[in-house]
Amino acid sequence: MVDTKIALILAAGNGSRMAARSGEMPKPLVNMNGKPLLEHVMADARQAGIERFVIVIGYQGQTIRRWYEGRPVDGIDVTWIVNPDYRKDNGISVLCAKNVIRENFLLLMADHIFEPETARLLLQQSPGTDEVILGVDPNIGRVFDLNDATKVRLKDDRVVEIGKSLQNYNALDTGMFHCSPALFDWLHVAAMNGNCSLSDGLRLMAQKGTFRGFNIGGAHWQDVDTPEALDYAQRFVSPLIHKSFGTEGSAYA
Repeated sequence: MVDTKIALILAAGNGSRMAARSGEMPKPLVNMNGKPLLEHVMADARQAGIERFVIVIGYQGQTIRRWYEGRPVDGIDVTWIVNPDYRKDNGISVLCAKNVIRENFLLLMADHIFEPETARLLLQQSPGTDEVILGVDPNIGRVFDLNDATKVRLKDDRVVEIGKSLQNYNALDTGMFHCSPALFDWLHVAAMNGNCSLSDGLRLMAQKGTFRGFNIGGAHWQDVDTPEALDYAQRFVSPLIHKSFGTEGSAYA
């Protein structure tokens, strides 16, 4: 039984590394195999059992909102939050939802695609009252761009270190988290200087032993933040996801 029905999606950044392909279009609306990235994320989260979305927007935020409101979907509740400081690190976008989300939630990135079954299994892992659970991929050799990937060092099921520059690691961050609201408190501490990344808050949780990893096994996922990653996702990752789970016909099935 999955109790968590709400997902927080970060869609505020300007996606500068995708600009060669997107121009001034916000990255969440970049087309991948006929649908915007954000539509893929929402559709797959819905298949996993999510009923309510909180979406943090910033760069070209009204463009994203108009796209969705031009084709609203029955049965989906969307709350929009504007992050005026979207040029800061992504921890600030998460903090924008602090007064809106007061229960466990799935945290997703608008530019990470994944299998619905992975999200469903992650949602079955119940975080403690002061805990976050990250979907981790131990299959390091298959990642498209290892230099850009966020690395994770696990000890048993606990994440003890996280960061892109880690030299000693044994898994990768998939960008999918099952969170208790305690994450907001830790990000607030990490942002004492007015800025913080999501990883900054998670490092504090790791030090307290409240940051857990969930092994996604052989499931497929992809961070789509460059034109090269987009091409790879379109050719290899997205077809595997949709072939396995039958989501190609209707994005919000």
